[in-house]
Amino acid sequence: MPDISSLFATRLYRGSLAEHSPAIDPQELEASCLSIAEDDEAGQDWCEENDFPGYTSYASLTDLPWRFPIFAGLVEVLDAHVMAFAEAVAFELGDKKLALEDLWINVLPEGGIHTGHLHPHSVISGTTYVALPEGTSAIRFEDPRLPMMMAAPVRRKDAPADLRTFHYETPRVGDVLLWESWLRHEVPMNMAEAERVSVSFNYGWG
Repeated sequence: MPDISSLFATRLYRGSLAEHSPAIDPQELEASCLSIAEDDEAGQDWCEENDFPGYTSYASLTDLPWRFPIFAGLVEVLDAHVMAFAEAVAFELGDKKLALEDLWINVLPEGGIHTGHLHPHSVISGTTYVALPEGTSAIRFEDPRLPMMMAAPVRRKDAPADLRTFHYETPRVGDVLLWESWLRHEVPMNMAEAERVSVSFNYGWG
């Protein structure tokens, strides 16, 4: 019998905010995100100028943990999850630490999408989910080898998860998803009438 093994694993981490801090109230976090989105005129202007659906604080607010205590608490929780993920993927960090680089709010309305992208110059990226109305989008991850598969047949619909070209992960409110920043991902169109709210972030090394 042939010996068939799997090489070069791509890891996806899924945890819960409550694992490290039950003190973070999901409703308070949602209210904070929506209040910031309503008051952030610079962010609103950037979204309009760049045809960005809904709202993101990515280009306007770089100091959420300093401005709002609930985000400072959130970062402490994310730090613990990121260190657990770094251990799971066997990163040799030496005397340097993984540290938060960016933290931003996303509010995706009905019909909004976040097209495929990656996060260059970062090591670990992720999202925690604040509001997920019924019927809203999952997050889709793309096999990083896809550009090299010029002549490969498509995978069967019943292919195991680790052999599929795309993976859809359906999170729950309070979940934390982490992945290595080179992994291409997107949020398909939000088909729900209500807004999909999340907080995304990047960690760097050194």
